[in-house]
Amino acid sequence: MSKRDYYEILGVAKNASDEDIKKAYRKLAMKHHPDRNPDDKGAEEKFKEAKQAYEILSDSDKRAAYDQFGHAGIDQQAGMGGGYGGGSGFSDAFSDIFGDIFGGGGGGRRDRVYRGADLRYNLEIGLEEAARGTETKIRIPTLEECGTCHGSGAKPGTTPTTCTSCGGHGQVRIQQGFFSVQQTCPRCGGTGKMVADPCTACHGEGRVKKHKTLSVKIPAGVDSGDRIRLGGEGEAGVNGGPSGDLYVVIHLKEHPVFKRDGNDLHCEMPISFATAALGGEVDIPTLEGHAKIKIPAETQSGKVFRLRGKGIKGVRSNAPGDLLCHMQIETPVNLSERQRELLREFEALSPGRNNNPRAQSFMDKVKSFFGQ
Repeated sequence: MSKRDYYEILGVAKNASDEDIKKAYRKLAMKHHPDRNPDDKGAEEKFKEAKQAYEILSDSDKRAAYDQFGHAGIDQQAGMGGGYGGGSGFSDAFSDIFGDIFGGGGGGRRDRVYRGADLRYNLEIGLEEAARGTETKIRIPTLEECGTCHGSGAKPGTTPTTCTSCGGHGQVRIQQGFFSVQQTCPRCGGTGKMVADPCTACHGEGRVKKHKTLSVKIPAGVDSGDRIRLGGEGEAGVNGGPSGDLYVVIHLKEHPVFKRDGNDLHCEMPISFATAALGGEVDIPTLEGHAKIKIPAETQSGKVFRLRGKGIKGVRSNAPGDLLCHMQIETPVNLSERQRELLREFEALSPGRNNNPRAQSFMDKVKSFFGQ
């Protein structure tokens, strides 16, 4: 697949100055950054594309090779060990952009900030609540910014100092032969700062463990596995970075009557063998109350009756599903002697295929199987 022109990606002319190229990249990076566009693969690809274009055009040698030979010139450099490591110009620009996105205000290298972690909360609700929607409160443990040091980790009246190992970058480079490997600074843990006199409230962490109560609105029609995103309600960021998000994952409790299948509901309805044989009318439970259905004579066990529109209207549905009632013919118990006599008399009066079609059909299959 052919690669797009790097100048076209950044939206600049081929004679654009270094500053124009940097501004164009900053604009695209802030627009398409993955943390600003969660779960958007298209934005993530555009961010990577812009990043690669800036890596080349911000380096004078790579840009010259690209201007003369196009992508072939850059690929040749990569093959000779030039690589796409990104020079100091790229690192500066990316640090600035990272700071702008997360409120760092341009201090990206010496005041590295990090977005807080996303959290997950499993919420169990009843089928009726899922069908109609509801609002509930949840109490969750979380890490919040320390109110004493305001997230710096340093004792009030003191300030963190720049890490001497990484110079405030939060990253260190280790040379391994021809390759240069960048990794998180082991001394400062990637923050770029050292705390000589830690805050006693958070012990230098900048965040404290707390519990908070949140109100969650559950939309009508949610199903097991659906997620509700509460923006900014996750863990607090590091060094003043933005908080993560909280994802409330829905789980439906087992219902004593209904089973949900998408937007449809299923239930088993016991009926007497007399009603099944002679027909009649029975009350069927629904989420809204009751409905009546007519049972035709000679109904067999397992027969399904569908009640249109008596299911659940899903979150993304235009119409509700159906209620499917499965007939289950009950065998009578605790019979009196008179009832037993009547059943024996009934059995004697109903031999043959006409009264027991399923039994006769089964026996025919058995005979055929054994070749009789």
